[in-house]
Amino acid sequence: MEVILAKKAGFCFGVQKAIDMVYDEANNSDNIVTYGPIIHNEEVVSDLESKGVKAIDFDEKKLSELSDCTVVIRSHGVGKKIYDSLEQKNCEVVDATCPFVKKIHKIVWEESEKGKTIIIVGSEYHPEVEGIKGWVNGNVFIVDSEEDAESINLEANTPVCIVSQTTYNAEKFAKLVEIVGQKGYDSNVVNTICNATNERQTEAKEIAKNVDAMIVIGGKNSSNTQKLYEICKNECENTFYIQTAKDMDFEKLKDFEKVGITAGASTPKNIIEEVHTKCQR
Repeated sequence: MEVILAKKAGFCFGVQKAIDMVYDEANNSDNIVTYGPIIHNEEVVSDLESKGVKAIDFDEKKLSELSDCTVVIRSHGVGKKIYDSLEQKNCEVVDATCPFVKKIHKIVWEESEKGKTIIIVGSEYHPEVEGIKGWVNGNVFIVDSEEDAESINLEANTPVCIVSQTTYNAEKFAKLVEIVGQKGYDSNVVNTICNATNERQTEAKEIAKNVDAMIVIGGKNSSNTQKLYEICKNECENTFYIQTAKDMDFEKLKDFEKVGITAGASTPKNIIEEVHTKCQR
């Protein structure tokens, strides 16, 4: 059996940066919490917990109870109010927000300050989208389907700025932008899907077209891994979504001549290597 491993599989730049920062803090500080799981990967979160790093899903009550600790802002980023709240506490803030996400925060803040309506193309309850929304000072819409795009009802020539979740499906983004574009608004479209996501999705699609089975590795809550699975499944019926090698029945692959492997941006290298090795046996 031939096994093709995607070159772009695994940690992207933003995730690697966040991981390095939180492990560095864990080695040098005590009483560390992360604002939500540092990344959407249970193995990494469990390893950090073993080193004393707690992942907390904050709400206003939990924020009010924080003091004398180091708070790591995860790669997904957070809204402006969270920064403002943390500044009032006796906490050290380590900002591990992905630079590409930070760029979107700046765009929506500046554009909304100019009075533009902001349209965020992304999954409404994804932490990255919630964070982006938290930097909008004015009217905002979240669009994740054609129905969402059709339902926007603004006056003609309304100035709008359209951005995207960094890990969104590029083809779907283009389709939703097209629908909004037909409404006659004064639109400024900023494609903020990061290059790593584009490259990963393009490569995965190409591999899936040319194999008998495809394995997509990533956390069950990882949005970018879910997008990879959807893309691969569309090209290859025999597509498997797993978190680790333990989730894969490798006996199912014996009837296939060619198998592809890709992984989400939150998947550690050792997990990818283990799946790759077991496929080759």
